[in-house]
Amino acid sequence: MRTKTLKTLLVAAAVLFGATGCTDLVVEPESTVTGANIFKDESSYEQFLAKLYAGLALTGQSGPNGSGDIQRINDEGFSNYLRLLWVLNTLPTDEAVIGWGDPGLPEMSYGTWGADNQWPGGMYSRIYFQVAMANEFLRETTDEKLDARNVSAATRADIQTYRAEARFLRALSYWHGIDLFGGIPLVDESFPIGATPPEGATRSEVYQFIVDELNAIRSTLPAPGSGEYGRADQGAVAMLLAKVYLNAEVYTGTGAYTQALQEVQTVISAGAYSLDDEFLEVFLADNHTSPELIFTVPQDGLNTRTWGGTTFLAHAAVGGNMNASAYGLDFAWWGLRIQPEIVGLFPADGDARRDDVFFTDGQSMEIDELFNFFDGYAAPKYRNVDSNGNPGSNQTHVDADYVVFRLADAYLMYAEAHLRGGGGDAGTAVGYINQLRERAYGDASGNITAGELTLDFILDERARELYWEGHRRTDLVRFGLFSGGAYIWTYKGGNAAGGALPDYRDLYPIPASELLANPNLTQNPGY
Repeated sequence: MRTKTLKTLLVAAAVLFGATGCTDLVVEPESTVTGANIFKDESSYEQFLAKLYAGLALTGQSGPNGSGDIQRINDEGFSNYLRLLWVLNTLPTDEAVIGWGDPGLPEMSYGTWGADNQWPGGMYSRIYFQVAMANEFLRETTDEKLDARNVSAATRADIQTYRAEARFLRALSYWHGIDLFGGIPLVDESFPIGATPPEGATRSEVYQFIVDELNAIRSTLPAPGSGEYGRADQGAVAMLLAKVYLNAEVYTGTGAYTQALQEVQTVISAGAYSLDDEFLEVFLADNHTSPELIFTVPQDGLNTRTWGGTTFLAHAAVGGNMNASAYGLDFAWWGLRIQPEIVGLFPADGDARRDDVFFTDGQSMEIDELFNFFDGYAAPKYRNVDSNGNPGSNQTHVDADYVVFRLADAYLMYAEAHLRGGGGDAGTAVGYINQLRERAYGDASGNITAGELTLDFILDERARELYWEGHRRTDLVRFGLFSGGAYIWTYKGGNAAGGALPDYRDLYPIPASELLANPNLTQNPGY
């Protein structure tokens, strides 16, 4: 059984970095990270690395709030990396709406955000905070710095792995950057602190940097499934590369479907992962024991408290006639509901991905009023109870880990890459899809044939399997359906009936404040 060993490092990292903070994130953080004040003990290197992981899970130095890392968003809870990423990739799609009127939030559901909206602005800041911290870690762990500090041979060997992990986390954030914003500044550890603000790089240039980095570090990391839980290994590298390659045509104009299929084959053939027996158990308080998970962001109600991540996803999905304690929670937040278009992709019954998750008592399927929780089915996918029904360690802050990559997605990507000309074979692709459907249906009644395996089917099956996991906007853009009027969903374009979005909405704007701070940047067209 895997344990959340990373959580103790996250606590240590919060102590170590008690004065880290920044606002001008494109350049570098103004921090207390120097060799003189944190590297007196060799354990500080691992704690520094933990801060990089903690940047995905926490919002500052005093969880669940206090001494926030970034200043560009008006509520520290909103500034959580995972919460921002989820909002940007989910609310503007056919997957979800939220019934809250916080500044800029309704516009995310409508698809009408502007360059001063705090949600894209907060995400941009989070991305560059992560990049800045990774760069600083790499600067402080060069051979020259380690020689000067007389670092032991054993620690130096560990640091080589730590450096690879830092580069993985930087590549992950840069992927989010090009996916959400397009061409963005490319700043690595060689960029001098305090220098002239960087030029913007093209989307293709950042894409190639990500690919090169991941291929360079792969062999330094543990084999798939053999690393410490919550930390990057070769399985996580292969999944991130597969994601980048699968979307290469969007990012560069040239597809890389063969490479995408090869990477998911690497994950699948490693034999380190298997589908969980029960779909819902992938999202419960003890999901760290699931054999399906490839890379997660650990959450812990006692040690990694935050108002984002799965705490947000679990609480915000509960309201109406739902009993919060049944989901291991103290309060319902009356926020998220699932869009009727996603509901319509499921059969009326028989699919556990709907039957075990959706809550319909007192809820209408249609969403006439955005701010009425009873409009739209509830879909509490993340829950703060374990697989035996016991509540998590804390009813306010949730124990369920946030799933970044899992095996089911690798199966779906194999099938899509095959259909797009990436190789493989139809029989294998159908077999992978039917494994997902047999888990969902409990038998072979939902299985498909090779003739039914089409790109349209894959897009719908990704929605059924992966809804509310932060993939949908990227998927719709890749399929050419996010903007335009070929596919309309509730509130697309700003009204309940839905409407077309202009194609420039496939990208978010560079924050207006960033353009003022860095005159070398150019706003994305349309904003």
